[in-house]
Amino acid sequence: MASSVLTADESVSRASGPRLDRPHHPAARWAFFILMAGVLVYAGVSVVADTAQVGEELAFGVFAFLGLALLIALGFEFVNGFHDTANAVATVIYTNAMPAHLAVVWSGFFNFLGVMLSSGAVAYAIITLLPVELIVNVGSGAGFAMIFALLLAAVIWNLATWYVGLPNSSSHTLIGSVLGVGFANQLLSSGATGGTSGVDWSQATKVLTGLWMAPLIGFFAALLLLLVMKAVLRNPKLFKAPESDAPPTKGIRALLIFTCTAVSFSHGSNDGQKGMGLIMLILIGCAPTAYALNRTLPASETPAFVASANAAAATLVDKGAVTIAPEQARAVLTRALERREPNTPQAYGAIVAVSRNLATQVDGYGSLSKVPAEATPNIRNDMYLVLDATRLIVKAEPPRFAKTDLTALKDYQGRLEAGTRFIPLWVKVAVAIALGLGTMIGWKRIVVTVGEKIGKQHMTYGMGASAELVAAGTILMADRFGLPVSTTHILSSGVAGASVASGMGLQRRTVLNLAAAWLLTLPVAMALSGALYWLLLTLVRAGGL
Repeated sequence: MASSVLTADESVSRASGPRLDRPHHPAARWAFFILMAGVLVYAGVSVVADTAQVGEELAFGVFAFLGLALLIALGFEFVNGFHDTANAVATVIYTNAMPAHLAVVWSGFFNFLGVMLSSGAVAYAIITLLPVELIVNVGSGAGFAMIFALLLAAVIWNLATWYVGLPNSSSHTLIGSVLGVGFANQLLSSGATGGTSGVDWSQATKVLTGLWMAPLIGFFAALLLLLVMKAVLRNPKLFKAPESDAPPTKGIRALLIFTCTAVSFSHGSNDGQKGMGLIMLILIGCAPTAYALNRTLPASETPAFVASANAAAATLVDKGAVTIAPEQARAVLTRALERREPNTPQAYGAIVAVSRNLATQVDGYGSLSKVPAEATPNIRNDMYLVLDATRLIVKAEPPRFAKTDLTALKDYQGRLEAGTRFIPLWVKVAVAIALGLGTMIGWKRIVVTVGEKIGKQHMTYGMGASAELVAAGTILMADRFGLPVSTTHILSSGVAGASVASGMGLQRRTVLNLAAAWLLTLPVAMALSGALYWLLLTLVRAGGL
């Protein structure tokens, strides 16, 4: 999939395109490096402050390891910025609505806002794809091997596709990396007889559905929207290519800037969360006392948590839960989750035992903020095990419980999520700045592909607006339901759909390259992350870690 040389009959004249080679002002470079250094210092100071607040001391080796992992995670978001967000600015640049360098700064700022105002639901949607034993033991050598393997695999594939100018999806890449680690872990721990039980296929199906549907939604929705615009809007300028370097009229320009803003904001709100989830895994593994539990929950929430835990336990007892000793319950529940078999009397009994123990401990401490350091990892692991098990029970088809019982389990599930799934403000800020800065660097390769190499003729104002409106709307809707989707897939296919609706046709070579990247990303990312996990795990075990 090397970057192709356009033939005369299928290329858009570069002479009539926008100027993309204007040099940066020297002050901009200084500002970039100062911001980048500031992010790293801010992250380091925040970690020190958070751990000191709970009395957790990090050894120098652990702190250095944590710093390296955070650097790679923020690097993933940085690469994501100049890889994916270039799609958002291509339309305003190629319609002369905004100068190139102003467009990328504008987009970077709204990426920042999108991350800061995100819900956090997507962050944990991808994490739930990981094997439960690795998440529970994320602070182990295998857990750290997992984190580095999936981060490095995602960064490597993103950089490779960016280098040849292909609009590949960072979401697609990261999900492939996560699934690759899950497969590798299953094979290494259980051999070929273990099958694929190490992957949560119900969650994987939900996530992958969003990815394979994205190109279809982008193509047909943008095609239909442009046809509707042609039928309703009678402004002929909207459906003509820009003349030379002249900007569009004020109304058209405002529309295109709005759509660029919407895509940038929605991209930040969805893609930024993936880095947040990975960073939280790193923090939980290295500094569990400070980050394993949501210590910001007030003590007033404790009685409700205890009552919810006891109500859920009573519901499972009524469904035939067998009595299991607390010291055996964790192992029983872990095996049930590995096999995706939580609807058994033994699994119910394990959930009851762990839940009652949780209720007793949290009630005894008074709140999560008062849980001592030595008890934090066990309480977090117990909460996660029960959360994962109740999630599978609630989603089972056909339903095994009455509506009132499901309500009790969902209420307990929500309180467990509140206690374990949180994102500190500094993590949001660091990811937001990394994504925003990435938008301003390395954007040209992808912009040229989207702007010049998909349609056979120059992009019109209507094409740019329809593609971006579809992308922004789809991403924001996916964020609402906690689904990771690909800005790249939606927008590049939207440009293709708009090109067809305009009667311009598509450049066959580019479309084939885009399709090849879409098809190859998942298996390549899985193979790369699985191989890296095996290699890193071998090194960890050889070092006795």
